[in-house]
Amino acid sequence: MRIRATVAAVSGALALSALAVPAAQATGTSGTPYTLNAGFSQLKIASAVKVGTTNVVHTTYTYTLTHGADVDIKADDFFSDAYLYRGSLDDPTKTLEGDDFATCTATTSTTATCKGTVDLHPADGELKNADAGTWTLAAEAFAFNGQDPSNPDMSKVGFKDQGGMGTTKVQRFSQLTVNASPEPVYAGKTLTVTGKLSRANWEDNHYHGYTKQPVKLQFRKAGTTTYTTVKTVYTDAYGVAKTTTTAHYDGYWRYSFAGTTTTPAVNATGDYVDVK
Repeated sequence: MRIRATVAAVSGALALSALAVPAAQATGTSGTPYTLNAGFSQLKIASAVKVGTTNVVHTTYTYTLTHGADVDIKADDFFSDAYLYRGSLDDPTKTLEGDDFATCTATTSTTATCKGTVDLHPADGELKNADAGTWTLAAEAFAFNGQDPSNPDMSKVGFKDQGGMGTTKVQRFSQLTVNASPEPVYAGKTLTVTGKLSRANWEDNHYHGYTKQPVKLQFRKAGTTTYTTVKTVYTDAYGVAKTTTTAHYDGYWRYSFAGTTTTPAVNATGDYVDVK
């Protein structure tokens, strides 16, 4: 995972490590970057990013960069990207970024469309379960203006960031199963429907039951396309949902979970039951 504080030259030969650029101090004095003549708008990203236990998740963002005529966005030492943060912009408690900076394409002499990805690596331990939920969006830009990234005169480096550009949710991926029995069953007899709701645990890289959550038992009659809710059941201390119902028609039974801020909605794959 690329650290936000590390800016790599395009050639890959030079890097600036632990770049500290607090916007509140961007006065242009020696050792402090000046405020870059740039701004950001129309930052768009998925409304939710679902992250499991092992696979790297890439979510695309786009935004518009507006800049002064003195800012050369085509320069090899100009960088821009978007990222997620919690806390305040100037002193975030945590950030989530991409492995690479965005690609910005000029649309006029002073505007550009930028596109990149936020890349999340759950297997690397960068996420904790408490990180699930709502994050704020921000964008930033750096202009090194010919300075050696390994040892720049920071007063000649331009920097601008902008927070509060919207929100997205980072969620623990969810799974839901179902099994209806007996199969087949006689019409008018009792059918037992069991399932389990689980979600990713980012701290041990396994799935665990999501407890005390409402799941809807739904039925779709054979030959139709729409599920109808029969009742609502709550998962137990292991994430298991279990209930009984009466069988009348051939069709599919499933559980459906509406989701929470930290966990996405999910439907179990319907289990077909033949009614005699």
